[in-house]
Amino acid sequence: MEMDPGTSTSELRIFVGTWNVAGRSPVGSLAVDLDEWLNLKDDAADMYVLGFQEIVPLRARNVIGAEDPTEARNWNQLIGKALNEKFGCPWLTPIVNPISSENYHYVQVSEPEPEITREQSRTLHEKPRSVSKYKLMASKKMVGVFITVWMKSELVKKYDISNVKVCSVACGIMGYLGNKGSVSVSMTIEGTSFCFVVAHLASGEKKGDEGRRNHQVAEIFKRTSFPRSPSNDDIPHPLTILGHESQSKINQISKPISRIFWFGDLNYRLYLEDNSARQLIRKLDWRALQEFDQLRMEREYGGAFQGWMEGALEFAPTYKYSSSNCNRYSGGLPSRSGEKQRTPAWCDRIMWYGKGVTQLSYFRSESKFSDHRPVSALFATQVDVLQSTNPRMVSIHTVLPIIPTLKEIVQRDRDEEASSTLLSMILKDIEESPTGNASCIDIDDSGCS
Repeated sequence: MEMDPGTSTSELRIFVGTWNVAGRSPVGSLAVDLDEWLNLKDDAADMYVLGFQEIVPLRARNVIGAEDPTEARNWNQLIGKALNEKFGCPWLTPIVNPISSENYHYVQVSEPEPEITREQSRTLHEKPRSVSKYKLMASKKMVGVFITVWMKSELVKKYDISNVKVCSVACGIMGYLGNKGSVSVSMTIEGTSFCFVVAHLASGEKKGDEGRRNHQVAEIFKRTSFPRSPSNDDIPHPLTILGHESQSKINQISKPISRIFWFGDLNYRLYLEDNSARQLIRKLDWRALQEFDQLRMEREYGGAFQGWMEGALEFAPTYKYSSSNCNRYSGGLPSRSGEKQRTPAWCDRIMWYGKGVTQLSYFRSESKFSDHRPVSALFATQVDVLQSTNPRMVSIHTVLPIIPTLKEIVQRDRDEEASSTLLSMILKDIEESPTGNASCIDIDDSGCS
C-alpha cells in the first residue's frame, strides 16, 4: 500500500522541434536525419513535441480543398519508428486505431492484464513483454502546418493525463485560409496544464512585412480556443493560450505555473543588408548578427511576444538554402540563374512563456532535406503531482499470479455448479468443522485422507 502524504513535483524533460520541410514527403532515407534532429544518441526525452510546416506543397488545391491526412500519417509513421525502434521496441503502426481524419488525440483505455501460466510467471522479468517506448498523444494538421506529440509509455501509465485538445487557426490569404496560421495542443498532466503552439507566419523581407507577422500572432492569440466538452464541463482547464499561465487543479488555487511553448517557421528576418549579413555569417559572429534580428526587436519593443523568452541563437541562420541537398545559402553575389535572392535569417524559432521552464539546449540540425534547417530545444519543467484522497493498492498480478486457497477453489467450483462429488464432500467437511477450516486435507490420485 502506498500513501501520498501531499502534493509533490516531478521533473519532465520535453524535446520541442520545428522543421519546414518545403512540401516534401517523408522517405525512408530521412530516418538518419530524423535521428540526428531528435538527438536520440543522448538520453531520451520524456516527451517529443514536433511541429512541421509545409508538409504538403502550398498549392491552391491543398489550401482550398478538403484536408488529406495522408502526409500526417506518413510523418507519424516515420517518427514512431524512429522513437521506438531506436530502443529495440517493435513498431508497426503509430496508434491502435488508424487516424480517420486530420485530428487525433489520446484517450486512455484500461488494458486488461493477460492471463499467464505458472511457467510464464517465472520468466516474466527475464523476458519482459515488448511494448512501444513512446505513444502518440495528439496530432493535428491544417494544410501544411502539423503538430505531433509523443510521450513515454511508462509515463502515460504513471500520470493522470486529461483534457487533450487541439485547435487550428487559419490566417493566411484573406486572413482566413490555411496556407498560414497555427495548430495547437492543450493537455493536462496531473495538476499542470501545457500548451504547444506551432505556427507558420507570413513570409517576406520587405519593410513592413514584420507587421503582417505581428498581426497574425495577435489573431492566433485571439482565435485559439480549447472549449470544454459536455462530458467534462465540471473539470477546469484553460480555454485560451495564455489561460495556461494561471491554471492549476491543485486545491483550485491560481498561481503562475506557465507551460506554454510557441515554435515554428515564424519568418522574422534581419534588419540588415544582404552582404553585411553574409559577412557576419562567414565570421560566425552570431552575437553581432542577433542585434539585427527582427523577432528579438519585436519582443523588446512590444510588437509581438512581449514577455516571451528564447535561448541564445548560437547557430547559423536556418533559411534559405539554395536547394535540398545543398549547404549554400540562396542568392548572394554572384547569384545563380533563376535562384531567389534571400538574405539568410533565423526563421525557425522556439520560445516559451512564464516561469517554471528551464531550457537545457537550443540548436539546429544539418539535414539537407529542405531549404530550411530543423531546429530543436530541450526543456526541463516541473509537473505538480496531485494529492490522492485515498490510499491505493499496488497490484502485483503482473509479477506473480495469486494462488487461491483450497477453500476459494472449492467455493468457486460450487458456484459454477461443479459436478465433482469429491469436492462437494470436502466443502461440506470444511463448513461443518468448528473453525471453518480443514486442518489436514490431502488430495491425490487415490482419494482423500
